[in-house]
Order: sequence, then C-alpha cells, then structure tokens
Amino acid sequence: MKILRRVLVVVAVTLLVVIAGAVGVYWWQRPMLLTGTGYAAHNACAVNEVAGRDDPASDLPPNPLVPYLRVDGAGDPTSGTLLGVLARQQAWFTEGFGCTLAGDRPALGEASVISSDGNPFAEASAPEATPALEAALDGAFGAGLSAADADALGTRAVVIAKGGELVAERYADGFDSDTPQLGWSMSKSVTDLMVGVLAKQGVVSLDDDHLRPEWTDGRADITVEQLLRMTSGLEWDETYDLGTPITRMLYLEPDMGGFVASLPLEHEPGTVQEYSSGSTTLLCAVLAERTGLGADLPRQTLLGRLGLASAVFEPDAAGTPVCSSYLWMTPRDWAAIGQFALQNGEWNGEQLLPDDWMARSLDVLPVDATDDPGFGMSWRTNVLPGGDLRWPELPEDTYYAAGHDGQKVLVVPSEDLVVVRMGFTPSYDEDPSVVQLVAAAVAALG
Repeated sequence: MKILRRVLVVVAVTLLVVIAGAVGVYWWQRPMLLTGTGYAAHNACAVNEVAGRDDPASDLPPNPLVPYLRVDGAGDPTSGTLLGVLARQQAWFTEGFGCTLAGDRPALGEASVISSDGNPFAEASAPEATPALEAALDGAFGAGLSAADADALGTRAVVIAKGGELVAERYADGFDSDTPQLGWSMSKSVTDLMVGVLAKQGVVSLDDDHLRPEWTDGRADITVEQLLRMTSGLEWDETYDLGTPITRMLYLEPDMGGFVASLPLEHEPGTVQEYSSGSTTLLCAVLAERTGLGADLPRQTLLGRLGLASAVFEPDAAGTPVCSSYLWMTPRDWAAIGQFALQNGEWNGEQLLPDDWMARSLDVLPVDATDDPGFGMSWRTNVLPGGDLRWPELPEDTYYAAGHDGQKVLVVPSEDLVVVRMGFTPSYDEDPSVVQLVAAAVAALG
C-alpha cells in the first residue's frame, strides 16, 4: 500500500508539473495565439456579414492555426477560439461599419447613410466588351493556364473604365457587381484622398506636426505628410506572422492608433521610408479625434461624397477606422476611386481635392533608404527613383493602388483609363497578368 501511495504521489506530482508547464506555455504564447483567433473571428465575421459570402476559409489568406481553430456565430458576435475554449476573440458586426474585434459590443454610433447618387458606375448597365477587351479579360482570368494555375491566379473581378464610362467587367463564380471585396492596403491610397478632402476644407495640413499629446520627444516632429509617405521613423515590422507589430495591431490591440503611437523612433522623421500599415492607421486615429467623427470619418469626408454606397471602412474597438487595411467595396466602387484620382479630385463639377493634391501624391521624394521604391503619398508610380519604369509595357504616367493578394486599381491618365483587378492570389508576389491586362486594355482602346 505504501508503494502504491508513493506511485500515486509521483504520478500526481508529475501531472501537476505537466499541467503547470502546459499552462505556463499557454500564457507565454497567449498573445500570439490571440492574434490567430482574432484573425479568424474578424475574417469570418466580415466575409459573412460584409461580403455576404459563407466560406471565410477560402476567401481570405490562410492562418497557420487553422487546424486548431474554431469559429462560432455570425457577426453578433463571431467568436474565434483555439480548440473551442482557449484564447477567445470576438468580432461584432455594426451596420455600415462592418466587423470589429472587441471584448464587448463597441459603441461606434450611427453610420451615415450613403446614396449611390452621383456615382456613374454604381447603377450603370453591364458593358458589352469588344472582342479585344474580351480577350484581355480572358487572360486576366487565366485562359490558357492549367486549372491549377488558374486557381492559383485567383482573379475574382476585373472592371475597366475609359473616359469615365464602364467598357468591360467580369466576375468569378460566386462574385458579381454587388459583392464587396476587401482592398487590403488599397485602403491606404483611399486614405490619401480622404486627407486631401480634409486639406481642401482647411481641417488638416500636410505640414501639421505635434500630432499626439504624449509625443514630447522627437516624435513630435512627425508630420501628416510623413505618415502618408511612411517616413515617420517609427519602429515597425510589416511581416505578416504571429506576434509581429502588424498582426498585433490588427488582431490584438483594441486601440490600434494608440499602440502605434507608443512605439519609439527608429529613424529621424523624413529620412527613411519603411512600409508601415501602422502609420496610416495612426493618421486616421489623429483625424478621427481632430474631426470628432470617429468611426464615421471616411463616410462623411469621402465615401459619401463619391456615392460609394457599398463601402464599409471597418474600425477598431476605439472607433478608429483601420485605414491601412479594412476597406470593403464593390469592384465598381473601387473603379470610382480610380476615376476620382484620374479626375484630380473633381467629382460632379465640384473640386474636392486641392488642385495639386494628386501631383504631390505621386511625387516620390528622395530619402536615405526605402523598402518600397516609387512609393509617394500612399500611391505607387510606374517611374522609379532612378528613372527606370517599373512596368516598361505600360505608359510612363501609370500609377496605382495595391493591396494584399493581388488587389490593384491602376490609373493611366494619358489613356483616360482605370483598371481594377481583385482576387485571391497568395502565391503570386507580382502577378504579371495584371500588367498584361492593362497593356491589352490600352491596345484595345487606343
């Protein structure tokens, strides 16, 4: 009996050590796990509630925790957990504002109603493309590729506008002209336009500094323009992996702008360009507070004035629009964004941007170092700093907005052309079919 008791004591102690070790490992890794469950909850909520689709696993990029994740609910809230019990995160749906990660339902106020009146693309009849444009669309959707390669290409929508009118569009199975699609970092280019509207109104200036009251050190010198150009000098890592600043901001921090503002300076402001989703979201935190508009900032300043009725700019739990990443719109409304930029900020006879805004947005300033050559004020240019063309096949004046997984709005002023390509292309770093699509459109419409 004594031997049995000793064995039981040893087994019990061993189990306690194992359990304590497991608990310790869980709490050590919990912040990393929360980014995974937050990702799952937010994406499931947005794909279901914003896009109106029902398969988040196939709609958005993969998550390394997928085999262990469980997603429950449908936006009220949608929860993501590890093994059904651990690292719970919740995403709440609010009409007009989409999905927000928060412990409790966020108080975001009422979203301004947006009418599509004045948006020439929203209710336009489906265009009848010419044979040459049909061939361009075929290429963009992987005609001639194997079934596996066409699936990897993952094109979901193409919209082409010439002279302010739709001339061609096509959608993948399960998508149509009414399906909002996530622009990811194309949201940054839209933010530049939104700042331009506020600059025209005199609410903000590119030279504004002392943007946060707690910035009493060198960060006080950071300007609005430097946040748009991503030359703020704030420490950042854009690597999409568990536990990095970008995933921590998006899936772990309730106040994303506050998190970014807390980071130290890594470089003197204005000297080094480092691609940073944090910079754009921090800027929108500043603007949301300055205007008092909170989560409604994009709707009242830009989206409503362009008639982008499908647009949903999702906020964080603090009510800051996540201007780096979370703008959903139909491809036609994305085309309207390109058209607005092409028209230099004129819309239905009203000049909404300063006259030189787009020129300044496309002016690539010299810096000591950059990880994104040709990046201006949140738009990218075809002409690189050395004078070479990024895409020699396209006109020199081409510029574009780009987002994760192959989202692009390309503008070609010399051809009066806007081309939108949406898709799910995680295996293609630089999808050549986008360049081929625009080149084919230029040739077909020239």
